[in-house]
Amino acid sequence: MDYKTKLNHSQKLFTKPQYLRLIKNGQNPDQNHPPVVKFFTGGAATWLISELGDNGIAFGFCDLGHGYPELGYVDLNELVALGKVERDLHFKGTKPMSDYVKEANAKGRISA
Repeated sequence: MDYKTKLNHSQKLFTKPQYLRLIKNGQNPDQNHPPVVKFFTGGAATWLISELGDNGIAFGFCDLGHGYPELGYVDLNELVALGKVERDLHFKGTKPMSDYVKEANAKGRISA
């Protein structure tokens, strides 16, 4: 898994700076990192990703649109295989992940 991996037919999974930040964050997993990237589908599913291991397993905040967002791990190879996922080109993680979690728990969804 690298930053050149395609998310869909036209969009890379990450930019190179995003990829490097995710790898660096993954080397310090006990921190409360801000999310680096946001992925979404045409439906209600949203992923805020803050860390990446060299095995393609990412850590972040996931919301499949059922009202129960949760922190956890996602296999980015499986995410790419969905084929309907896009990266939010305008997203900037401006606060620690815990703040996004508090907001989502109050609203029942990720609203980043």
